[in-house]
Amino acid sequence: QVHLVESGGGLVQAGGSLRLSCVASGSIFSINAMGWYRQAPGKQRELVATIDSRNTNYADSVKGRFTISRDIAKSWVDLQMNILKPEDTAVYYCNVLAYSGNNYWGQGTQVTVSS
Repeated sequence: QVHLVESGGGLVQAGGSLRLSCVASGSIFSINAMGWYRQAPGKQRELVATIDSRNTNYADSVKGRFTISRDIAKSWVDLQMNILKPEDTAVYYCNVLAYSGNNYWGQGTQVTVSS
């Protein structure tokens, strides 16, 4: 089992920045990849960015604005979000993909971007 706790959400004006952090505990040795997803009201949850030992992957909508980073021990993952847009408003979820194929999720943190 992997337990995830997110922090860093909030309200920001368009063009501003926020940094989300996620700390993992429990069976962190089982972590393969970590990432961030988001879900806006009335929409499906979507990938924002993922990172593993070799690659990073970003949704087209955030490329050039968001940066994902992770420590070597795989105990935390951050998402630096710059030039935020109102359409970035959503609940952001931290995700862990274990080597077993299991997915673990955080409780979510609200990001609201005002125009």
